[in-house]
Amino acid sequence: MRVHIATDHAGLELSHFLMHRLIEEGYEMIDHGPAVYDAADDYPAFCISAAQGVREDRENGLDSLGIVLGGSGNGEQMAANLVRGIRAALVWNEDTARLARQHNDAQVIAIGGRQHGNDEALELVRIFLAEPFSGESRHVRRIEQLAEFERTGDIAGHLSEVPVRPYAQD
Repeated sequence: MRVHIATDHAGLELSHFLMHRLIEEGYEMIDHGPAVYDAADDYPAFCISAAQGVREDRENGLDSLGIVLGGSGNGEQMAANLVRGIRAALVWNEDTARLARQHNDAQVIAIGGRQHGNDEALELVRIFLAEPFSGESRHVRRIEQLAEFERTGDIAGHLSEVPVRPYAQD
């Protein structure tokens, strides 16, 4: 399996640790940067590049997933999610790592490098990479609705039916 990885300065050491360990485990690692520590670097380009790499691989039939890292993982997840067709999930424990693949068929995970030690982050990545998508109809339906909204800005038969009303406390 090919794994695309990107980070900012806050996740750089973790990125190097994960790449080293995952290569030892037989994964093909594609590093989208940064190459060196720079406390003023900007994560969007790195993370978007990694997500684009995952999308392109998958469109070409390759088994590929991605990892984006930062201090909290939040901004990195947001950046990866801007790539059309990519679902990136913020992972903070074993359940969220598993469910990101199992229920959401996420292709990219985001992890906060300041939130987890190396070994804990590695275990979250291992779970994510090993977990298959369940393919259950309810999950497929929901993913299709996300894709429809991404394409059209609407979810036919759903979005227009969502009741919007002012909240009044009793």
